[in-house]
Amino acid sequence: MKSKIAAGLLGLTLALGSMAAAPAFAQAALVGASVETTPIADLAANPATKAVLDKHVPPLTTHPAFDQFKSMSLKALEPMSQGALTSDIIAAIQADLDKIK
Repeated sequence: MKSKIAAGLLGLTLALGSMAAAPAFAQAALVGASVETTPIADLAANPATKAVLDKHVPPLTTHPAFDQFKSMSLKALEPMSQGALTSDIIAAIQADLDKIK
């Protein structure tokens, strides 16, 4: 019985590990990401889109208040950003997001 449980847990661990090692699925889910509608948390969770955020607004994903605004889109956060996000920065982010395939 113990060996069946151990084997089952090992199989589950291996299955979960292989899912975590497949960023192509996560990246594919964010093709078409939008500064208007995509939550910042979703952008930050994907390596390709996080790189775009880090390029244009490096302190965004490490900001102490990240948990408070992560469910918002970048466009919704703009008026509250005290100038850290401008329409030009948001346009540049969208342009880079559009390049992700």
